[in-house]
Amino acid sequence: MSNFQCHYVYAANLDGKVKTPWLASYGDVPFHIQYPDGSMVDMLREAAEKYPDYIAYDFMGRSVSYRRFIEDVDRLARAYAALGVKENDRVTICMPNTPQGVTSFYALNRLGAIANMIHPLSSEGEILFYLQDSQSVAVLTLDQFYPKFAAIAKKAPLPKLVVASVGDVLPPLKKVGYKLTLGRKMPTVPQNAEGVMLWRDFLAAGDAYTGPYRVQRKADDPAVILYSGGTSGATKGILLTNMNFNALSRQTVVMDTHFRPGDKILSVMPIFHGFGLGISIHTFLTNGGRCILVPRFNAQTYAGMIKKQRPNYIAGVPTLYEALLRSEEMNGADLSCLKGVFSGGDSLSIELKKKFDAFLASHNASVQVREGYGTTECVTASCLTPYHTAREGSIGVPYPDTYYKIVKPGSTEEVPYGEEGEICLTGPSLMREYVNQPQETADTLKKHADGAIWLHTGDLGVMDAEGFIYFRQRIKRMIVSSGYSIYPSHLENIIDAHPKVQMSCVIGVPDPLKMQKVKAFVMLKPGFDPSPEIKAELMDYCRGNIAKYSLPYDIEFREELPKTLVGKVAYRILEEEDAAKRAAQSAVPPEETREDLVGQPAI
Repeated sequence: MSNFQCHYVYAANLDGKVKTPWLASYGDVPFHIQYPDGSMVDMLREAAEKYPDYIAYDFMGRSVSYRRFIEDVDRLARAYAALGVKENDRVTICMPNTPQGVTSFYALNRLGAIANMIHPLSSEGEILFYLQDSQSVAVLTLDQFYPKFAAIAKKAPLPKLVVASVGDVLPPLKKVGYKLTLGRKMPTVPQNAEGVMLWRDFLAAGDAYTGPYRVQRKADDPAVILYSGGTSGATKGILLTNMNFNALSRQTVVMDTHFRPGDKILSVMPIFHGFGLGISIHTFLTNGGRCILVPRFNAQTYAGMIKKQRPNYIAGVPTLYEALLRSEEMNGADLSCLKGVFSGGDSLSIELKKKFDAFLASHNASVQVREGYGTTECVTASCLTPYHTAREGSIGVPYPDTYYKIVKPGSTEEVPYGEEGEICLTGPSLMREYVNQPQETADTLKKHADGAIWLHTGDLGVMDAEGFIYFRQRIKRMIVSSGYSIYPSHLENIIDAHPKVQMSCVIGVPDPLKMQKVKAFVMLKPGFDPSPEIKAELMDYCRGNIAKYSLPYDIEFREELPKTLVGKVAYRILEEEDAAKRAAQSAVPPEETREDLVGQPAI
């Protein structure tokens, strides 16, 4: 039990009002649990007090204890206060999984500020949108991404910019090696650039700061902004509270009865993703777990880390498990260390689950993949396969204090068991709102007759009579690549803005590793004929305006795009034509080289 005040959340009041058939499959897991009435950093501090000598995280040969970690959090909180950050200010963290990014996440919470988490591989235009939409007063990024911010500064005023380096947090010998190798390839950050502060100067200013930096926050206070397309396709900031993250932490550990303090997780899912930040970081760090921070991912190095580090838990998107199946590095690996393997961020096919379960068994693991489901509007997971039972094709049962129902799309009318409808859910991890989007918020968070506010996910699914949930498909047109939601309409708007483009249509194409990859069909304006030069020009244009993980792998020119009877571009026809074309090809094209299957930038 927590040392600080606990309380039951509002969801408990739905007992008797909402059907809960899944309780019979809960085993020893309680459906109602208690949650702290404090902040995320309060929960972290409690863990540090209980387990001061346990390792909080490992990073490239450096291990940091909980005692040292909480000291670093306070040190960074002073540094951000010295920078002028105050309670309720928003600060953008544009980082991969590094100590600076993780520690800053909690330091900002210590100050009562809000961490705006964004993808470092975002385009300049996207980064500018995130900064302006969040009204950030400061930004933390790595030196390798500095040129993006320098380019943005030529177009619009930038918040205060703190630039870190991986070398800043490495052990002495590795720091020297880094400077002689990868460090030499990093962009040079001007020493006296206006509004720019290097990490060492940032820390020095904090060490000299003597003013206040601790702000007591409550459970329902806003704490984090994560980005998603939401349920309508346009990029939106999702405002999440301390309760949302702390509830997720408590729920996840309760659902996994095998977890013990000191257990290790390979933290490969990025901190700008709800799955990575909520499960692989916050859940473990607030329960005495040990995070092995992975700033860069490819199948070979990840497999090597599993063999070397012997983690107790791995969590990732289906493409990660597909990659491990193909990795020669896993030959002979002993996976008896694993206590949990979790899949989320995208639908895990039945066949892939069977293959990976067999792979685990053949490598001495006693566990199988547990599939979950969630949305960024609930941080991440809100439904998980029980530890002791499963149903083929099911994404599991709701988390404690979390209620699911299936409704007729476009309504709040619940459908019978076994009938397809829109997945709706409510519970303590439910977001506060979409930032600056009141209408989108109202369209997504709706009050039902039972008196609770329910999230309408925009996903189709089924609930069986035992309460197991089955995901079917997304109501809205959407592409999911390596666990990331990509919205065709957003990409089409960007491509259509090119002066030589008349119209475009973007579809998702099946991919053995990413599940889907992006393909664009383009109709040029009159006077322009398709050519390799124009294709190269459009690809360069896309690289400058679209995030790396959303980039089209190919552009196909069409004289006309197919239309529906009402004049809309018939994207389904393009999907069918492309599928038929690929099926007819006698030769399988070579696989692409992938450095990054889960959105982590290469370092």
